[in-house]
Amino acid sequence: MKELKKRHFINYSILIPYLILSVLGLIMVFSATVPHQIELGLPPYQLFRNQTIFFAFSLVMIVVIYRIKVDKLRSRNWFGILIPVMLVLLFIARFFVPTVNGAHGWIIIPGIGSIQPAEYLKLVAVWFLSATFASKQEKIRTYDLNALFDRNQFWVNFITGWRVWMVAMIGAVVIMPDMGNALLIIISSATVLAVSGVSYRWGTGFMKIFGSLTLAILALLKITGGNVIPSFFGSIAYVNKRFIAFANPFQDTGDSGHQLINGYYAISNGGWFGRGLGNSIEKKGYLPEAHTDFIFAIVIEELGLIGGIIILGILFFLIMRIFMVGIKAKDPFNSMMAIGVGGILFAQVLVNIGGISGLIPSTGVTFPFLSQGGNSLLTLSVGIGFVLNISADEKRRELAEMTAKYDFSELSSTALRD
Repeated sequence: MKELKKRHFINYSILIPYLILSVLGLIMVFSATVPHQIELGLPPYQLFRNQTIFFAFSLVMIVVIYRIKVDKLRSRNWFGILIPVMLVLLFIARFFVPTVNGAHGWIIIPGIGSIQPAEYLKLVAVWFLSATFASKQEKIRTYDLNALFDRNQFWVNFITGWRVWMVAMIGAVVIMPDMGNALLIIISSATVLAVSGVSYRWGTGFMKIFGSLTLAILALLKITGGNVIPSFFGSIAYVNKRFIAFANPFQDTGDSGHQLINGYYAISNGGWFGRGLGNSIEKKGYLPEAHTDFIFAIVIEELGLIGGIIILGILFFLIMRIFMVGIKAKDPFNSMMAIGVGGILFAQVLVNIGGISGLIPSTGVTFPFLSQGGNSLLTLSVGIGFVLNISADEKRRELAEMTAKYDFSELSSTALRD
């Protein structure tokens, strides 16, 4: 029988949607950034070129991650270096680099662009928790949630355990301030915790608490008009503007509500079938950050509501397939890591769509794969690499078990070689 190598186990139901969305992203970045660059008097194709470079590097990283054995990815030795390095980069971005749109978080590298450490921290947090909880499965089966939150030695375990690292990572992102990525880290981390093996009642309980708090905060913002942050907190004044825009964007059409209102205009201009690729009006200086946070509004303006629904359909199909890999996985790390990556994608879509539609305050979270932003594309691509590797590992494991069970003589041990 033909020798089966790892490439024979590639999950094309994940790889193909990823490639489609990434190529669509390059097209939309080209369409949205050229007018933006011309307006600023900058090289027209600079942002498109940077996005293309990041996409090419993303493909390389997918290959690299795919070729690494899952046993090595499961090791917790990565985090003794990776997490401190990420925290140092966040420290540098916060205190030694100028702000961008009122927030810190970007480290400028001449000739390449910028690095946004908080983007990578989303995946690092999911990876870290998946590896940590996978090593505690026996205790979780015996002691349930108490295996992760030992109340008898809470503070001792807090100082020496995984919780202090999570608080440090989330706190470092919050003080940027980067509330959007902090929210994504919290949601994706909670997703990993919910599927870590603890009783389902804890997961449903956390969801009820989170949902109730979210509704209460949104109601408070509506009642107060969004003006809830005192003026002396100058470093996060831009957050207050987003709250005001959420409460009533038409109250201040020239400032706080300007972006959201023009996002509405873009969606309205698109109608069912759009104005045609490249024919957006709003991207020509009317809609701020049209190529990043509000790229999906430009997608609808150019490709119409039908085009937007098709793109969302492809994206949700990808997310569903990723979740299915995690649900079917028999290895705890594989299951948590895949579901965690799916959780990042799902949360990012909901937060972005919620922001441009006015259902929640705008957070600056990019739309997966389509927004201009090499750091976001690279982070999600590495996550896809993890899932493809996990899917292949589970398929090989299943095939090995079938071989052992039915004693297929034609399947030799070398048939499952890397």
